[in-house]
Amino acid sequence: MRDLAGGFGHLLAGQRWVFRNGRWLGFGLLPGLLALVLYAGALIGLGYGADDLTAWATPFADDWSAPWLGLLRGFLTALVFCLGLFVAVITFTAVTLLIGQPFYESLSEQVDRSVGGEAPESGLSLARELWISARDSIKVLVRVLLYGILLFALGFIPVVGQTVIPVIGFCVSGFFLTEELTAVALQRREVELKDRLALLRGRRAMVLGFGVPLVLAFLVPLVAVFLMPGAVAGATLMVRELRGEDAEQADGDGDGDGDGDPADGAARQGHPGHPGHPAHPAHPAPRQQSPYAGPYAAEPRYPAPHQNPYAQ
Repeated sequence: MRDLAGGFGHLLAGQRWVFRNGRWLGFGLLPGLLALVLYAGALIGLGYGADDLTAWATPFADDWSAPWLGLLRGFLTALVFCLGLFVAVITFTAVTLLIGQPFYESLSEQVDRSVGGEAPESGLSLARELWISARDSIKVLVRVLLYGILLFALGFIPVVGQTVIPVIGFCVSGFFLTEELTAVALQRREVELKDRLALLRGRRAMVLGFGVPLVLAFLVPLVAVFLMPGAVAGATLMVRELRGEDAEQADGDGDGDGDGDPADGAARQGHPGHPGHPAHPAHPAPRQQSPYAGPYAAEPRYPAPHQNPYAQ
């Protein structure tokens, strides 16, 4: 539950960040508005053509009597539109990020600087970054379509298909939506897609706490446009926690040398071998010479006999 609440907290923190930095919010609306126009046209077209698509896919039901023909095709039409909406929610983020790649990358860098002092950079050209982003988005889309087809088929199961399957669908959408958003910060850190997926699976509850509320919000018209900049900012904050960068930054600030090396700092000062530990002071006092120095470090077991001063 803590991770679930933590993911939602990162989402809220990202929205607060962009509203405190209104300039980034204003510029962030432009890619989202353009993507919204494209997707609105696509969904309107799907809404008009879903009936014909369903009739083409079910020729075996042409001779069915009423009301069974209408019920079957009406149910399939609704499922087709829901599948299209499912894909639209997932791909909207990818397309918006692709359109606004330079802006969102700059926004993510600014978030890193505001909380950590440094912003990792990939060092790649814009064309190369766009290619990697498009390639990874296609790979994610293939995964989404496979899940979508599976969930579409499971939707025919009575009761379960109308209750459990939609919940699973929202969870799948939230996971992959979060992957697309965190890709902005992780790509700058040169993290490959398979490693990004493994990182997110390791904290699945946090990912769902971030992504599922965002998916639900994206179902409301125009909301996705206004939430996109804050979603990118919140995803960057979550990446820092997932990779432990905030803890490393705190350790680096505590070592006194200012280099931010996670191997140094307060975490190492607690180790007995570190110069800052009481058992190993930075400038130890000089060791006092033992009166029994010799082949033995401790007091000899048998003291030497008294020396006769008149011995020859």
